[in-house]
Formats: sequence, C-alpha cells, structure tokens
Amino acid sequence: MKLLSSIRRQRSLLNCAPISARQLADRPMRLAISRADSSAEFIDQQNFDRAVARLVRLIPIPAESAEWFSGKNLGPTSKRSWKETLRNPAVLAISIAVAVIAGVFVFNFVSHLNDFPGSAPARKLLGVAASTRPLMLDPVNAEAGTLSDLFFMKHGLEHYDVPEEFADFGTIGCRVFEDDESRRIAQIWISEKRMQFFLFPAERDSKTGAVLRFSGWRYVHQEGWTGAVAEHSGVCFMAAIRGGDKDLEPYLAKPKE
Repeated sequence: MKLLSSIRRQRSLLNCAPISARQLADRPMRLAISRADSSAEFIDQQNFDRAVARLVRLIPIPAESAEWFSGKNLGPTSKRSWKETLRNPAVLAISIAVAVIAGVFVFNFVSHLNDFPGSAPARKLLGVAASTRPLMLDPVNAEAGTLSDLFFMKHGLEHYDVPEEFADFGTIGCRVFEDDESRRIAQIWISEKRMQFFLFPAERDSKTGAVLRFSGWRYVHQEGWTGAVAEHSGVCFMAAIRGGDKDLEPYLAKPKE
C-alpha cells in the first residue's frame, strides 16, 4: 500500500512538473523528476509542454491587458532584505512580545534587587493595608508604644514593640490576625496621615531556625503604598503609608541618644 501511494504521489508531481527544473526549491518535485528523467513518457510530456509554451508566447497580448501587468514583477521574487524582514507583521509581533517579556524580566529583577529577609511578607501586608478599613480594627485610644503590653498580655506576643521613632503616635485601633502562612500579625492604625503599623515574625533560616537579621530601615513598595521595615529581637516592624519613600523619610531620623 505504501509503495502504491508513493507511485501515485510521484505521478501527480510529474503531471504538474515545470518545463525547467533549474533552481527548483521543492524537494519532493526534484526527487520525482530525477527518478523519471530518463523515461520516455516523461520526456514526451516535457516536449509537449515546451511546444505549448512556445505557442503561448506567440499569442499577442492586447494593449489593454498588457497594462494590467506593467510595472509588476511576476517572476520569482528576490530574497528579502533585513529591513523588509523587520517590517513583516509576524516579525514585528514576535519582536514586541520578546521586548515585553524582557521588560517584565528586567522590572522584576530591579524590583527585587534590594530584597531583604522579610520583604515578601511585608509586601503582602502593604496589600492588607490598602484594603483595611477602620471598622475592621478594635478601637484603641493610646500611644502606639504602649500597645506592646496589650499584645503580650492578651495575645502572648513577645517583642512586638513599636520603635522609638513611632512610639508617641496616637492610635485609632489595632488587631491581631493570622496571615496565609499562620504567622500572627499585629496591626495598628494611627491618626498621623492614616499611617498603619505592622509587627510580624522575622524570617528564619529553614535549616537552623536562626533569625535572618538585617540592619537599619529597608523600603518595600506595593499597590501605591510604601513600607519602612526594621527588625529587632526576631520581630519585624513596618510603618506603611500611601505614598513614596519621601513620605516616610522624615519619621526615620535616628532618635536622640
């Protein structure tokens, strides 16, 4: 069956074989012609086709019909230049897609270039800050620095202390909740520019369990919010505000000794 199918395919190709096989790009056609090149039937067909072609060339073309083809290249097109290739819509679409992917990769690389232990949960908490409403918190009218006792006595949270830079701010409310990884988070809403504070466990080494410490204040950004994060005694503190780094910088001055 395969042999019969191959013979039929070869015959079909020979029936439409060109008069000249020079620069023939189609490989199956070249194979079919090379196999039948010496057969009397194929030679007769080629001679007949050439005779018909000579007769066709002798037929005069009316002037009105000749105008249709004036200035048009009906022969084989030359190889495209690199400029023409770049103008091809398919090439343009692929180039744009590659550029977008590269841009996303560079953006992600740059945005995570200054990552630190605890930056991932801090970004998630900035999303929490953006969706939090005052009614979701328990009303509290006290200085932020005094809430560490409340967190310890009511929730058993140790070292959930507000740094000295933010300890004197008056609070509107607070709450303790668990995130998607069962970490216990303390959230405080203060009246100063509707700023929010978050206290959460610092990242730990997966093998030794040691706290992954970092020094000073580090910035994170998410959904138009900015957070300044510091670590102390295995607990991270973050001050979150809607805005940029410049909105938090005045609050981060080193306390007087």
